[in-house]
Amino acid sequence: MYAARLNTLRRIAADAGLDAILLLPGRNLVYVTGQQFHLMERPTVGIFPREGDPVILLPALEIAKFAAPPYPLQIFTYTDTEGPEAAYAAGLAAAGLSGKRAGVEGLVMRYAEMQLLQRHAPGIVFEDATGPLAALRLCKAADEVATMRRAIQVSEEALRQTIAAVRPGQTEQQIANALLIAMLQGGGGNLPFEPIVLGGPRSALPHGVPEARPVMEGELLLFDYGTSLGGYNSDITRTFVLGELRETRLQDAYAAVLAANTAGRMAAGPGVPAQEVDRAARAAIVQAGFGEYFTHRTGHGLGMDVHEPPYIREGNTDLLEVGNVFTVEPGIYLPDVGGIRIEDDVLITPDGAESLTTFPRELQSIGG
Repeated sequence: MYAARLNTLRRIAADAGLDAILLLPGRNLVYVTGQQFHLMERPTVGIFPREGDPVILLPALEIAKFAAPPYPLQIFTYTDTEGPEAAYAAGLAAAGLSGKRAGVEGLVMRYAEMQLLQRHAPGIVFEDATGPLAALRLCKAADEVATMRRAIQVSEEALRQTIAAVRPGQTEQQIANALLIAMLQGGGGNLPFEPIVLGGPRSALPHGVPEARPVMEGELLLFDYGTSLGGYNSDITRTFVLGELRETRLQDAYAAVLAANTAGRMAAGPGVPAQEVDRAARAAIVQAGFGEYFTHRTGHGLGMDVHEPPYIREGNTDLLEVGNVFTVEPGIYLPDVGGIRIEDDVLITPDGAESLTTFPRELQSIGG
């Protein structure tokens, strides 16, 4: 599996006209090597030439991670006493990067590593390979999808347990903590982001933070949350009402978001431009008269990162492919009134699209 991923990385380098791709600790390095490294004061760099064996430069205390390397590697280590200079000099000489074009992750590469590389590979030219590297993890294999299904199952069961115990007077923070505990007890791992639990008018904050505010009868209660399992994430949003939703405008808004979510999921399929999913979802909200209150893209890719390509937004004409996983999460946010978002995790299949999330989307009354 990792040898195949390495070959994909080499093809990306070749197609981009790069001599090598450099990876720092992060999702792509895990994906290609199977090993997790921390981005810390001890620099670690993976050098993946278009031709030849990869070179790994890392602290000596991490060498055990490559006791059984996934493919032939040249490994250069250093101790805290020695410092990285000699190891980087030897490793970069072995990689032959002086005067060569090296692709880097524009949002990950740091000044510290860049300076080391420039000192020991004179004339190296750095190019942002963020765009080409998007293809590396874009299409999920069957084992990746299976892992994401399990993460989603843990998340949905945690939500069922949490909403069954919600009562008016509990605070957003208390409910968010209960959700977090349920996910951990259910087998969930690291959080892709802190759970968003917002009640009443605060549900109109797309990325609000739970506060010590009690939720009240008749209010909306929005959950946006997820967990990770085996290095892959879930990301789900559902909106509920405590008791009875009396405000007609919010009832109409909920119906519009539900229609938009359905339209977006139905529009997805192999060969469909990503923007068409956004357009389908947005059209339902515009038609209902709430267009000005849908203020973000319809979705984003999901996998080892909670936000990754493909991005489901206007202007993205990239064609959806089998194995893409992304969110469909239209929302309406009425300032000082309330907000509604319904988010599903969608997989592109040979025949269309499948929602990996199955939690009911219709408005549910809780807190009784």
